[in-house]
Amino acid sequence: MRHGLFRRLALLGLLVLAGAAFAPAANAGNYLVLYKQQSVASGAGATIRNAGGSVLASYPEIGVVIAHSNSASFRSNLLKDARIWGAASTAGMGVQVDDAGLEASGPPIGDLPNFPANDSAEPLFPLQWDMRQIHTPEAHAITGGSPEVLVGDIDTGLDFTHPDLAPNYDPANSTDCSSGAPAPLLPGNDVFGHGTHTAGTIAAAQNGIGIVGVAPRVKIAGIKSSNNAGFFFPEMVVCSFMWAGTHGIDVTNNSYFADPWYFNCKNDPEQRAIWVAEQRAIKFAMNRGVIVVAAAGNFSDDLAHPTRDIISPDTGPGIPRDVTNACAVVPVEVPGVIGVSADGNLRIKSFYSSYGSGVVQVVAPGGDSILQRTAEAPNGRVLSTVPGGGWAYAQGTSMATPHVTGVAALIESRYGPLSRGRVTAMVAQTADPIACPDAVTLALYDPFPSFSNEEPQSCQGGAGYNSWYGHGQVNALSAVTR
Repeated sequence: MRHGLFRRLALLGLLVLAGAAFAPAANAGNYLVLYKQQSVASGAGATIRNAGGSVLASYPEIGVVIAHSNSASFRSNLLKDARIWGAASTAGMGVQVDDAGLEASGPPIGDLPNFPANDSAEPLFPLQWDMRQIHTPEAHAITGGSPEVLVGDIDTGLDFTHPDLAPNYDPANSTDCSSGAPAPLLPGNDVFGHGTHTAGTIAAAQNGIGIVGVAPRVKIAGIKSSNNAGFFFPEMVVCSFMWAGTHGIDVTNNSYFADPWYFNCKNDPEQRAIWVAEQRAIKFAMNRGVIVVAAAGNFSDDLAHPTRDIISPDTGPGIPRDVTNACAVVPVEVPGVIGVSADGNLRIKSFYSSYGSGVVQVVAPGGDSILQRTAEAPNGRVLSTVPGGGWAYAQGTSMATPHVTGVAALIESRYGPLSRGRVTAMVAQTADPIACPDAVTLALYDPFPSFSNEEPQSCQGGAGYNSWYGHGQVNALSAVTR
């Protein structure tokens, strides 16, 4: 398997197993059809049929139709309609992994040694260095969140039968968008395991079982936005944000980048259609008050100064290309999104975490198995829930982001309802500032240059705001007391 594909799956914070194989992606033949107006033109169904396709879903609020076609001339036929701005295929080859690959957490819960009593009364809480680092135990003495607040976890799915998640699961506002159109979220939906892990960090219940989440009393909806190989194609992302915007969701967690392009270049007609369609859907949700929190990624890249993209289309094989600031990562670089980088138990940036001035607003614990193994975090990683009722360790900005999502949910619970802008400001204003590293610390990152262009990592800015840590590390206690 190519090294780039290992890094692509590492964005999801998972340990990739050997033996993976290429296989046709389940969504081959799907297209985003983008209308010039933010509405779907009359007769769209007939237009798509005449061009050689069929309609899978229509989102008239943003002027996007999801279509399917096996015709090689489908896109060119569509573009003959002057009302259509662009059409983009999401076809490609997907990587199927043999297993979710999360690093095992050790013995099952029944065989764990007895731990001293702790504030949360959760048996695995002593292993949650990440929660203590952002002061959730102190925050929980004030609020664990309100069941009136709903978080949507836009991810690979959700094991809603997990004992740590079932008490907070909201079935009515959960969905499966893996086809590009909402469908019921069925048992066993999270084959990849990533979504169940992020959901536990957000909202694992205070129930005397396993771990505790940042906001253990809020409700959580699973929004499956990927295929079972962990790829988040555009039609899935559009469907997910349209669902969030129409189902009363207060905060969404987004621990991924949208496929098939790592960087979507707005100066390319087909990539621009993807960028505009996804941006319209995200803005649709934001305009309805949805707070969007997103991962910066695990490529050690400075997203504010991109120069190379060597993995796109990341469905393989990637074709190296030069990129500029005309190219952006979705959703983290969509204006208004709370971008999150990762740190470890030593409170320095994780060796893999991407960053960028104007992209990252805050940092949160994502784990670091190389630079930041400590007595409190022996393997450096973050413990959370996995499908089947267990718990496992993982690392990545994917693991950092749900900490911020949970803090946003606590703010909504404590002070809400608040505007999206107000919650975003409070997340930043209550973070603990971290300055750029000194020369000695910066030298630790020499073995981990940018994956995309091999440039050394660098940090720009002051203690109040910089490209590595944004406004600082989120602080749950400060967020609910200031």
